[in-house]
Amino acid sequence: MLFCHSKKHTLKKVPILFFILLLLSIIGCAKRGSITGGTKDTIAPVLKLSFPKNFSTNFNSKSIKLTFDEYVKLKDVNKQLIISPPLTKNPQILPLSASKSITINFLDSLKTNTTYSLNFGQSIEDNNEGNPYPQFKYVFSTGPFIDSLSLKGTIKDALEKTPEKAVTVMLYEMNEKFNDSVVYKNNPSYISSSTDVDSSFKIENIKAGKYFLVALKESSSNYRFDAKTEKIGFNNSVITIPNDSLFEIKLFKETEKLKVFKPSQSSGNSAILGYEGDIKDVKLTLKKGNEIVPIRVTNIPKKDSLQLWFKPFKMEKSAIDSLQLSISKNTYLKDYSFKIKAQKKDSLIVTSQSTKVLPLNEEYVLKTNFPLSKIDKSKIQLMNKDSIAIPYKTEYDEINLAIKIIFKKEPLEKYTLKLLPDALIDFLDQTNKKPVTFAFETKNISDYGNLRLNLENVKIFPIIIELTDKKGEVKYTYYSENSNQIDFNLIQPAVYSLRLIYDENKNKVWDSGNFLEKKQPENVIYFPKEIDVRANWDVQQSFILKE
Repeated sequence: MLFCHSKKHTLKKVPILFFILLLLSIIGCAKRGSITGGTKDTIAPVLKLSFPKNFSTNFNSKSIKLTFDEYVKLKDVNKQLIISPPLTKNPQILPLSASKSITINFLDSLKTNTTYSLNFGQSIEDNNEGNPYPQFKYVFSTGPFIDSLSLKGTIKDALEKTPEKAVTVMLYEMNEKFNDSVVYKNNPSYISSSTDVDSSFKIENIKAGKYFLVALKESSSNYRFDAKTEKIGFNNSVITIPNDSLFEIKLFKETEKLKVFKPSQSSGNSAILGYEGDIKDVKLTLKKGNEIVPIRVTNIPKKDSLQLWFKPFKMEKSAIDSLQLSISKNTYLKDYSFKIKAQKKDSLIVTSQSTKVLPLNEEYVLKTNFPLSKIDKSKIQLMNKDSIAIPYKTEYDEINLAIKIIFKKEPLEKYTLKLLPDALIDFLDQTNKKPVTFAFETKNISDYGNLRLNLENVKIFPIIIELTDKKGEVKYTYYSENSNQIDFNLIQPAVYSLRLIYDENKNKVWDSGNFLEKKQPENVIYFPKEIDVRANWDVQQSFILKE
C-alpha cells in the first residue's frame, strides 16, 4: 500500500517538471536572439493614380488628386514645389498629415492655352522611412496640346569659385508688355531651379517664342528682384525658342546705390557717417553756420562707415551746438544737420597692426587712433639685433590711419622699432608723450615658397591675379599691365586658389554688373586646380586661359 501511494505522487510531478523545462527553454531562446523588424524599407512610394491624369490637355479642373501605394507625407513642400508659370496665389495642398492621397486645390485662375508644370522636388516621401519620390512632376495644359520645348544652362558665380545653390531661373516672354521693370514687379512666364550637384538648370514645357533669361538667388521666394539683398544674372541677348544652345549665367550682387545716413557724434572731435554703396570720390563739406570747418576723413574697419574728424569747438561743458554736413557725388546730393556737445578728448595712441613675426614680403605697419599731421623720422629708430640702425622710409595711409615702415628685411633677423616722445603729431597737435617700442623678427627664406605663373591666351590687359585661401579670402594680388609672367615670391606655404580678373575699366578692382544698365560683371577666370605652395619650393605653373 505504501509503495503504490508513492508511485502515484511521482507521476503527478512529471507534467509540472516538463512545463518548467519548456519554459526555461523558451527563455533561453529569447536571450540568444532578438526581433530586428526585418530589412529596412528603401523603396520610394509609387504613384498609383492621378486625377485628372498627368499630362492632361484641355484641363479645366479646380483640383488634382494624387494617390500612392502607401502612406506618404509632405516635407518642405512650400519651399520645394516649383509651379511654372508661377501662380499669383499658391495652391492649397492637403492633407497636412500622412495619407495615401494628396490633393492640390487651385486658388487662382489658370491661363488659357497654357502648359503648367508642378515639380514637387523631394517633398513627397513615404511615412515610415522618409524615402522621397524624387523630382515628381505633374504637367497639364489648359489648351489642346502640351508645350514640349526646353532650355538648358548652368549657373556660376561671377566672382566666387563656388556657385550658389538653389538659384531660381526664369524666362520672361518678350511681348508688348515686356520692359526692364518686369523683374521687379511681375511673375515670369516660366520658372525652374538650379541643381545642387552641378548648378545646371533646365526649363521645360515652353512654347515657341522670344524670351529674356534671368537668374536670381532669392531671399524672399517671390520671383521679384530685390537689389539690396539678392544676386542676379541675365543673358544679354533675346533668346528664341526652340534653342539647343547651352546658356551660362553669371550671378552677381549689384553695387548698391549711394545712400548716406545722418551723422552722429562719436567723440569730442569726431562724428560717424554710415553709408551704402560706393563712397569713393564723394565730396563732404562741414559747416558751423556760414563757416566751413576743416575735416579729415578715415575709414572704420569692417564697417560701411566713415569717421569725420574736426577740431573741438569752444563751448561750455553742457552746451549743445549744431553742424551742417553737405554730401555730393555726381547727381547725389544730401544735406544733414546734427547736434554736437562738449566731450572729453582722447589721447593719441599708437599700436602695431603687424604680428611679431614679420613676413619677408610684407611691411611693418603701425596704427593710430587719430589722423596725423606729421611724422618726425628723426625721433623714430629701427635697429637690428646687433643694435645697428637700419635705413627706412615711411608711407602714411590717412584713410586707414596706417603708417608703413618700409625697409630691406633680412632673414632670421630681430628688429626693434622705437618711437621717441613727440615722434608723431596728430591733427589736434597731440603727440605720443612717452616712448613706444615694438619688437619683431623674420623667418628664414626656406620657410617660404615661390610661385611663378606663365599665362597663355590673355585676351586683354590690364589684369588682376589673385591667390585666395580655402575661405576665399585674398592673400596675395598682382596687377599686370603687359606681362604674361607673374611672380609671387616668399609667400606663406598653403594651398591656394588662383583667379584672373580682366580689369576692363583699369581701376585695379573687380567691378560687379548692373541689371538696368545691362552691364555684365568683369570677367573672372579660375585656374581649374588648387595650387600647393610648399616651404622651400619653387613652383612653376602654366595657366591657359580658355575664355
